[in-house]
Amino acid sequence: MTKEYELKVDPRILELLGPNLYTNIYYVLAELIANAYDADANNVYIVSNKDDIRVEDDGHGMSYENGDIESYLNVAGVSRTNEGDSFTRSGRRLKMGRKGVGKLAALSVSEDVDILTVADGEKSGFVLTRYPDPDSMLRAIDDSEVVFEYVEDHGSAIVMRNPQYRLHKTLSAIKRNILKIFPLVDSDFRIHIIRGNETEIVEDFDRNIIKELGALITLGEAYAPLCDLVPNLYPGSRSDLVTARDQVSIPLTLFDQKNVEHEYQMVIKGWIGTYQSTRGRKAEITDFPDNFISIFANQKMGEFNILPLVGQNKMGEAYVIGQFHIDLFELSELPDMALSNRQGYKFDDPRYASMLEQARSLLNDILKMRDKFTDLRKAKVKQRKVDDQQAQEQELKRNVDVFRQKSSEGIAQSVLELGNNLTREAIEEIVSEAINDNSPDIGLKSIIDSQKKKILISQTLTDKPLADIIYQMLIFNGVPAEEIIYTNCDDEVSRVPEGYAVYEYLKTFFVDSYSTQKILALFVTSENTKISWGAITEVGAAWITQIDHKIFNIHPFSPGHPLDNHSAWQSTNRDSSGLWVTPLNADILCVKIESVCDLLGYEKKARPDNRAYLDGLVQVRES
Repeated sequence: MTKEYELKVDPRILELLGPNLYTNIYYVLAELIANAYDADANNVYIVSNKDDIRVEDDGHGMSYENGDIESYLNVAGVSRTNEGDSFTRSGRRLKMGRKGVGKLAALSVSEDVDILTVADGEKSGFVLTRYPDPDSMLRAIDDSEVVFEYVEDHGSAIVMRNPQYRLHKTLSAIKRNILKIFPLVDSDFRIHIIRGNETEIVEDFDRNIIKELGALITLGEAYAPLCDLVPNLYPGSRSDLVTARDQVSIPLTLFDQKNVEHEYQMVIKGWIGTYQSTRGRKAEITDFPDNFISIFANQKMGEFNILPLVGQNKMGEAYVIGQFHIDLFELSELPDMALSNRQGYKFDDPRYASMLEQARSLLNDILKMRDKFTDLRKAKVKQRKVDDQQAQEQELKRNVDVFRQKSSEGIAQSVLELGNNLTREAIEEIVSEAINDNSPDIGLKSIIDSQKKKILISQTLTDKPLADIIYQMLIFNGVPAEEIIYTNCDDEVSRVPEGYAVYEYLKTFFVDSYSTQKILALFVTSENTKISWGAITEVGAAWITQIDHKIFNIHPFSPGHPLDNHSAWQSTNRDSSGLWVTPLNADILCVKIESVCDLLGYEKKARPDNRAYLDGLVQVRES
């Protein structure tokens, strides 16, 4: 039998909508994953190959003989008009799709997309394209060429050839992006991300996120168990930081698709919380921010972030994350309020306006809880510092007593041995020797060493992007931010403390210290170094005090004396697109970071981990 694949839509619509329908490749993936979900799949495989991106699932697949493919090719054919057809074939899941345009999503990535499917062993395939023939007929793929990588008797594969957009360099970043826009993953629905021999399985959202929170409000019984996942950092104030509330129910009067007025209850479930800290979150740049409030309906994301609409640009909003599930937004008998690209809702719908009002109230509540968490954390840190200081004072007191006793005994013994005819100079020498012999017992050196900064990142403000990469690599390798001086750091912990003059502060580490432990300097050099008084001063200070240092240079500048320019430096390139490094210099950068860890006793990461992490921070390409 010769199979024909006729597109039931004006072919020009694909040329117009295909490349413009979606603004981000992850929204495209979300649509394809949703299609797999609606097909009752248990597994979705996202395979990033050299020349294509493949999304394969083990759902029901589509039968040509039974008309499944004909329905699929009916673009913009509405899939849900009433509650009777709101469930998937298995009856276990609510359908996510409604508009019938999600199948066009892949055309935003590629001009030609292979659609492969198998249903109970019956294979079919065709090429969906932005430029179909005038008669709307699509090119068939011979059944013998319908080949799957992960499914056998039932399922589908969408193969985006020569994609115009690429996924992130690291699988962990891809995972985080997908989780933010499609968190509906569990033991019954897993997403597998595959690149070469690497595999990452996405099977849990809440546990990965909730354990990082310091405050949480849940709405509805289904989300109450999330409270148990929030770390119990302050047991005495648990109820002030974590609370399980009933679902929110808002009465609304709405018109259905037949323009008949009815009374509805808009139920809002889900959760909203705040991170304990945002430190390190910029280390791995992803396509979506970490602070957001998403709206889901029928388990599918309808809008990624309403936080800009309900927030007031307060500092605490940087810590906010949440998900509200409102199935009334997708009730089949009501008018469709979603935008065509599934990236937002119509602002004038009364459901949307009521949701925003409730979201503002919940945001205000969680920010108050965040303030409570911050107060508790500051109090704990302050108390810990007081306790540490008292312990050090007690230790110093004991050491001073030992010093006095040993020094006195030593002086007395020396005087007895030398007799009574001692000159003033002889007595002074005896006292001096006793002090020098016993001064280590005081313990001042260990106290001073423990309070010293250990690493200085020297740079100009213009070269901050490279300094940021070095800083993030150090943090990734376990170097505490508290032990780094980086004057332009985004994290205040590593900046010069408020109220200190920069050079006076640096002077305490270069010169005015009883400690023999010298700070390690990491110099970011470029043409800007020559015209920066601050950078030149730090280079001079390093030379005078003979401290160890390493060089991270931006081409074409060549570091000169007094820097140790005889040792190999790391070289980074900068052009109109930003910073980039060759594979060799990417490896050298990792080597230098790892050597810093070795010198200062930090437990460094393995080279493959550092290379993978660096790939997420800077572009690596051949010269």
